[in-house]
Amino acid sequence: MTSPPPPGSGNQTPSAEFLRTKAQAERGVAAAQHSLGFMYFNGQGVAPSYELAVVWYRQAALQGMPQAQYNLGVMFQKGQGVAQDFQEAAAWYQLAADQGYAAAQYNLGWLYARGQGVATDTSLAMHWFSKAASQGDAAAQNNLGMMYDTGKGVPQDPLQALHWYRKAAEQGYARAQYQLGLRYENSQGLTPEMADVGQAMSWYRKAAEQGYAPAQFNLALRFDKGDGVAQDSQKAILWYRRAAEQDHTSSQFNLGLIYDNGQGVPRDEQKALDWYRKAAGKGHAGAQNNLGLRYHHGQGVAQDYAEAHAWYGKAAAQNFPGAQYHLGQLHDAGLGVPADPVAATHWYRKAAEQGHLRAQFDLGLRYETGRGAPADLRQAYGWYRRAAEQEYAAAQYHLGLLCDRDDGPQSSTQQAGHWYARAARQGHALAQFALALRYDNGQGVTQDYAEALRWYAAAAAQGHARAQFNLGLMYLAGQGVPADAVQAWTWLALAQRSGHADAARYLASAAARLDPGQLAQARSSLAGAAAAVSDAAITSA
Repeated sequence: MTSPPPPGSGNQTPSAEFLRTKAQAERGVAAAQHSLGFMYFNGQGVAPSYELAVVWYRQAALQGMPQAQYNLGVMFQKGQGVAQDFQEAAAWYQLAADQGYAAAQYNLGWLYARGQGVATDTSLAMHWFSKAASQGDAAAQNNLGMMYDTGKGVPQDPLQALHWYRKAAEQGYARAQYQLGLRYENSQGLTPEMADVGQAMSWYRKAAEQGYAPAQFNLALRFDKGDGVAQDSQKAILWYRRAAEQDHTSSQFNLGLIYDNGQGVPRDEQKALDWYRKAAGKGHAGAQNNLGLRYHHGQGVAQDYAEAHAWYGKAAAQNFPGAQYHLGQLHDAGLGVPADPVAATHWYRKAAEQGHLRAQFDLGLRYETGRGAPADLRQAYGWYRRAAEQEYAAAQYHLGLLCDRDDGPQSSTQQAGHWYARAARQGHALAQFALALRYDNGQGVTQDYAEALRWYAAAAAQGHARAQFNLGLMYLAGQGVPADAVQAWTWLALAQRSGHADAARYLASAAARLDPGQLAQARSSLAGAAAAVSDAAITSA
């Protein structure tokens, strides 16, 4: 709302200018009465007094002076020197607005938009905003842009929204500059070829330099991601911080992420925690979830499952799926709360319904095993499939297992192979082994020892004992590859180390095919092979 500036401290002894103005006001000169009200309001040449400002504004207003009528309306609207009274404010604004006073037209438009002192009426809000906008009032022009943008009180019209935002923006109105930046970024109200990152950045910067936090955030986000500009973490931090200091929660959260990840700055857990805490305290769900994770895992704070549960709960109440999933984990494991599989299922479902992959997979597991939910293979299949179609490898593998079951809801050898293959290509060791078995035995596919060897090798490199054993047998028998007793011995030895019960018998057979030099070579290479398998297993975990 437009309003006079707040009163200053003023002088206690009336100035000569004040006394001259007062004398004219007492003779009934309207302009002097208004000026005297202004002097009392601002403490200009006299001790400030809202009450006496109201008295003199009223005298000038009763003589029909629109500026005084407007200022009197502001004082009734804000309760300055009088009891707050929106009806009185509306009445005085109306008198000034009818005389074409733009600021009063704008404020009257807001009262109609909000239903303060008058019945809510978007048509009349539009009428008065239009009156003020046509006189060049930037705030009213911005509001017209908003109304055309949202279709509130008028048919939605992106072109008209763009027109009015531009008029306000060109007068330096920060909110409109930000909105104009959004339109150049998203082509809203523009043809697609008119999208212009440079223009968007220019308008964001204009608004940001006036201290408009959403523009500062968008500018920071561009620098943070290198989106349309060269990536620059220092500039991102600069603009995030300016917005964060105005309590812009997404900026506070993103600053936390930057310090958490050490992106362009030395990693600083304490600074990350401080910014997460600021944003979380203002209700940012992502920050609340991250703060919960800190307490859950004791990262930068003493581990405290009850505190983790509290922060997850705040974010979950805002339907943040990650927090809902983490709440499920706490209830599942009995951390900070009594173990409760049914409650865990409840939270997994909440997260899963919003597309959380791990929650969809875990919900599938619960329906498959009957833990915390009735056993239901059809439900398990449905949840696995939702996660699998988003390329979650574990879900793809379990979907393959269900398709392989004779009692499964969608029993199909071909579909099982399809899902094993998708998971295998993502490096899932169990799926790689299952796929290798199918090629080895010709199950649902044409028998292909070379393909079997390839997938056994992939799983074996991740430490899968049966894959190591089968790979060793293929090298020993020359299936899909020329026979190689050294390779056979190496993989069988690894299988034995991994605990495969039959590996020792075949290991002896492989050793019998090696001369002493080859056996010594195989033994010396075993340590390196074991280390490589260990590294691969860690990488894939």
